[in-house]
Order: sequence, then structure tokens, then C-alpha cells
Amino acid sequence: MKIALQVVFRDIPKSEAVEAAVRKHAAKLDEFCDHIMSCRVTVEEPARHKHQGKLYSVHIDVKLVGKEISATRHHEHEDVYVAIRDAFDAVKRQIEDHVRKERGQTKLHEPLVRGRVVRLLEEGHGFIEDADGNEYYFDRASVVHPSFEKLEVGMSVEFLAELAAAGRQAKRVSVPGGHAA
Repeated sequence: MKIALQVVFRDIPKSEAVEAAVRKHAAKLDEFCDHIMSCRVTVEEPARHKHQGKLYSVHIDVKLVGKEISATRHHEHEDVYVAIRDAFDAVKRQIEDHVRKERGQTKLHEPLVRGRVVRLLEEGHGFIEDADGNEYYFDRASVVHPSFEKLEVGMSVEFLAELAAAGRQAKRVSVPGGHAA
């Protein structure tokens, strides 16, 4: 492991098994992101409650180059291993977001293609032509709105274009604006 890992036990006895679980999760973080400088994990059992069993709190502080990330899972579970897993999952999501922002990445959605219905067949499928004259096959299951039965030849539609083994196909077919015009 490249990162400096510190495991602290507070108000509970030190456990080699718990420390091994923490090290396993920290190693996965280290594989995921190579910008981690240090990781401090505190496992504790806060004040005991009369009517409940032991509840665990896990706090993780991760220092990245230029950023500090922390996650706390207080009283998430009576099982310390579940509390550890949940805390590391939360930290991993924060690191993923940070890395995505650093790289300037955002989730991209496929652009919708505009076209018009050129043929409808009674068997429950049809064809759409885009502005370049390419034809795309679609079936009843690919129609989002309105229903397949309400489509008409000549109607303008939007769809996701896909190149399949059988040729061009249209997915998520819908009328622009969400209604039949």
C-alpha cells in the first residue's frame, strides 16, 4: 500500500480482524486513486444505549493532493464491518466525484436524432428517416411516447441512433415535446 494509513480505536478494544478489514478497504481506495496521500480511520463505539446493542461509528479522513475528504457513518449498523464498508463506500463516491471534476468530465448523454416516420407495419415495427436520408428500424418496444398505435407516417420524432449487427436502429422513439402534434 502506498498511502499512509492510520487506524484508531476509540472506546473499543483494538481488534486485528477489524484492522484487517480497514486495511483491505483502504487498499481498494489506493488502487482506485493514486493521488491519496494519507488515510486516517477512526472506529469507535459511542456512548452505550440502554435499549440497543453496540452501535459503531466509523470516521474516515482522506487527504488527496489539494483536497481533504471525510466521511462519518454514525450508528449506521450494529455490525462494525458494515459500518466500515458503508463509510468507505461514501469516501469512494466523494473521491470519484473529485477525480471526475479534476479531469473535467461530466456524464454525457447521447444526442437525440430528429427524423420522421416513413413506414409503419402492422406487425408492430416501422422505419424512421433522418435528415441525411438514412433509415432506422424500430419496433413497438422502442416507442416511448406516444404509443406505437398513435404514430403516423410523416410524424416528426426524436430517437437515439444505434448501429446494430442488423443495421441502423432507433431506440427511445418519441414525439418532440412529449406529445403527438
